[in-house]
Amino acid sequence: MKADYLARLNQSRAERQPCALVTRLKDGTQRFLTLADMDHDPLHAELAQAFRLNKSAVVEREGEKYFITIQAPPLRIIVLGAVHVSQSMAVMARLLGHDLIVVDPRTAFASQDRFPDTQVIAEWPDLALPRLGLDAHTAFVALTHDPKIDDPGLELALKSPCFYIGALGSRKTHARRIERLQKAGLTEADLARIHAPIGLNIGGVS
Repeated sequence: MKADYLARLNQSRAERQPCALVTRLKDGTQRFLTLADMDHDPLHAELAQAFRLNKSAVVEREGEKYFITIQAPPLRIIVLGAVHVSQSMAVMARLLGHDLIVVDPRTAFASQDRFPDTQVIAEWPDLALPRLGLDAHTAFVALTHDPKIDDPGLELALKSPCFYIGALGSRKTHARRIERLQKAGLTEADLARIHAPIGLNIGGVS
């Protein structure tokens, strides 16, 4: 791999930007591509498929074989709320190999003692989330039950390409949440992205 390609790859990884390296198998000729480059590449259809599946692959085009190496950011979970549910989530995420970050302005809850081996940010979501960046490889979960904390976080998440957005609370709680977010200017299409009540459907009614 050329030094220039390696530098661009490392920069893309640091910025959590997907990228690809295309290698022609006949002679090892390579080219580096970002998502912005993909539409102008002869292998745009094959690249789109590989990016969608997040999987490297050998493809063939006009009698030539190419290896598409996909480099995508690791899946990441940003949890708003340093509560007991997020303590369990942190352990499960670690077992599954996912990054998990806890954001909560309440310093009594957002402590390293309560979340060992987990990144904890004791700040309000409108400060922490823009700095972290909410991208297409990020799941966002609101767990505080406090509208002053959850609502600003959900507004930012709904304006981002997060692949999953969930919020804790009963159906009544969620209905009130929807009313507040509608008043904040979010559309029905935006609000339909929220998974709520969050968690497994155990068929409970209480």
